[in-house]
Amino acid sequence: MKFYDCLTAPSPRRVRMFLAEKGIEIDTVQVDLRQKEQLSDAFLAINPRGTVPALQLDDGTVLCDGASIMRYIEETHPDRPLLGATPLEKAMVAEWTARIEFEGFMATAEAFRNSSKAFKDAALTGPVAHAQIPELAERGRARVADFFAVLDQRLRGSAYVAGDNFTAADIAAFVFVEFSGWIKLVPEEGQTALKAWRDAVAARPSAAV
Repeated sequence: MKFYDCLTAPSPRRVRMFLAEKGIEIDTVQVDLRQKEQLSDAFLAINPRGTVPALQLDDGTVLCDGASIMRYIEETHPDRPLLGATPLEKAMVAEWTARIEFEGFMATAEAFRNSSKAFKDAALTGPVAHAQIPELAERGRARVADFFAVLDQRLRGSAYVAGDNFTAADIAAFVFVEFSGWIKLVPEEGQTALKAWRDAVAARPSAAV
């Protein structure tokens, strides 16, 4: 297998943390997003979406999304389940991961890509040009603040995002909180449950990858 990564990007970081929690090492190729290597003919031949992460399997199949990559790894390396061990836990991981992606990651990306000069005519990932919309940046920041409150409330009654065990939902939420620092938003002082959980996850070895 070959993993296409970018050390500076949040989406591949989720997969790196997932692999680290599983104790799995994969041959890795760094794709320099700042130099737009993801839009090169060579990389588009691997992943026509022009995004990372991507995982090329030994038979040549390429998985082009973090969710599919983590699902494949979970199915082939089921020990220490990170997508849930019971039917209920699996459902809760899926539910919270979906919320984190929509209410968290997408909100942060809205704010970041619609306000940064570096993403002029590149407000969405991929090879198609999309103009920035400043109003989306403002809305994204408001959505991030709202979701911080949601996570803090959830973690006041739950050890981890999806329940009693550390799962991929915690990885997604942690990377989202870190990513939101790019738009200079962090949990508020009174969001103590979220801050304590974030510090605990940051102390895990996987957070250093």
